Amino acid sequence: IVFESTRDGNREIYTMNSDGTGQVRLTANPAADSYPSWSPNGNWIAFQSDRDGNWEIYKMTDGGLTVTRLTTSSEWDWGASWSPDGMDIAFQSSRDGNAEIYRMSATGAFQERLTEDPEWDLHPIWGTPAWLPPV
Repeated sequence: IVFESTRDGNREIYTMNSDGTGQVRLTANPAADSYPSWSPNGNWIAFQSDRDGNWEIYKMTDGGLTVTRLTTSSEWDWGASWSPDGMDIAFQSSRDGNAEIYRMSATGAFQERLTEDPEWDLHPIWGTPAWLPPV
């Protein structure tokens, strides 16, 4: 299980076993690291952080040793969600004036806006609706 906690006085990302044992802190940054999302293969954790002065999307290895910044917008990027095949990440961004849904490759390349509406579009989550047959 991956989660965020303020137990050390700041938003940080932790992992633990499904029975609550083996809790490990993965991030130790004076900025806020939050909203972790585990990749389908379990090798990466996407998360949002304001460690570079603005909310951006990052990914790190499951042990937290390698952290890679994926977005570089002057506006907020947040709410990362992995595609079922682990090749893409959906997220929300205010880079075009209000919150819209975007998609990018898991490397941060090919960022593209998917929605365009004057109201905020938020919280993308990948999944297969129950009424669709499995692929």
